[in-house]
Amino acid sequence: MTSSDTHKSRAKDWFSNLQLDICKEFEALEEAVTPPLYHGEPGKFEFTPWERKKGPNGEDQGGGRMGMLRGRLFEKAGVHFSCVYGKFSEAFQAQIPGADQSGGAFWASGISLIVHPRNPKVPSVHMNTRMLVTSQSWFGGGADLTPVLDFQRDENHPLAQQFHGAMKDACEKHDPAYFPKFKQWCDEYFYLPHREEPRGIGGIFYDRHNSGNWEDDFAFTQDVGRAFLDIYPSLVRQTYEHSWSDAERDEQLVRRGRYVEFNLLYDRGTTFGLKTGGNVNSILSSMPPLVKWP
Repeated sequence: MTSSDTHKSRAKDWFSNLQLDICKEFEALEEAVTPPLYHGEPGKFEFTPWERKKGPNGEDQGGGRMGMLRGRLFEKAGVHFSCVYGKFSEAFQAQIPGADQSGGAFWASGISLIVHPRNPKVPSVHMNTRMLVTSQSWFGGGADLTPVLDFQRDENHPLAQQFHGAMKDACEKHDPAYFPKFKQWCDEYFYLPHREEPRGIGGIFYDRHNSGNWEDDFAFTQDVGRAFLDIYPSLVRQTYEHSWSDAERDEQLVRRGRYVEFNLLYDRGTTFGLKTGGNVNSILSSMPPLVKWP
C-alpha cells in the first residue's frame, strides 16, 4: 500500500466513524425530549448503502451510506458518508485542480450533514468535511449555524458566540490565522446575493486546504469534526425545552426557503455530487421537509 493509499484509507475510516458517532448522539437527543412539546416515539436513523454507476469497463466506482432520521425533535436530519472514485467528465475536469494532470481521475471521501429541527428555537446546522485527490490532494469542509428566528440571527447571541468559539478553538490548535480566514470565507460563501443576506450566522469554511503537511491537515479536519460533535448537541440541549408559537413556526418555514435557494443555486457540494454521479436522494436530502415562501 502506497503512502497515498494509506492516507485515503485513514481518511475514509475517520469519516465513516464520525458519521456513526454523530448519528448516535442525535439519537440520544431524540430520546431526551418529552411531551408536551414533543410527541411520538424517538427517531432512529435508517441507513441505506448506495453505489455509483459502474465505470465504462464495469469497474467499481465507490458509493456511500446515507443516514436519515425523521423524529420528534429533528423533523429531518441527514448524516451521510461517501467514498467515490473514477473519472470526471471532460466538461467538469477544468473546474477541479489537478484533474487535467490526472486524466480526470479522482478519489473523494467525506461526511456531510444537515439538520432541520422541529422546534424553531433549535438552530438548523450544516457540516461537512472531505478529502479529495486528483494529481493533487486536499481537505475541505467546515460547519455553519443557521438559526431561523430573527432574534437569534446575531453574532452577539449566545448561540453564535458558543458555536464560533468552538470552531475558533479547533482552528487555533493548528494555526491562529485559520479562524479569521475561514470565518470570513464562510461568511462570503454562505451568502445569497439575490437576497443580499447571509444564510445564517456563519462558522468556518475551508477548501483546497493543503499546507504541505498531510498529517497536520488531517488532524485539523478531525478537530473540526470533533468540535462539531461537541458543540451542536450542547446548543440543542440549551434550546429544545423552549416552547414556540405558530408565528415562530411560520417564520421557520419561510427561513427554510433560503436553504433551498442557496443549495440549488450556489452550493458547490450539490454541484459536485450531481456532476460525479452521486446519490441524488442523499445530495438533495438537505432540502427541508416543509418550507414556505411568502
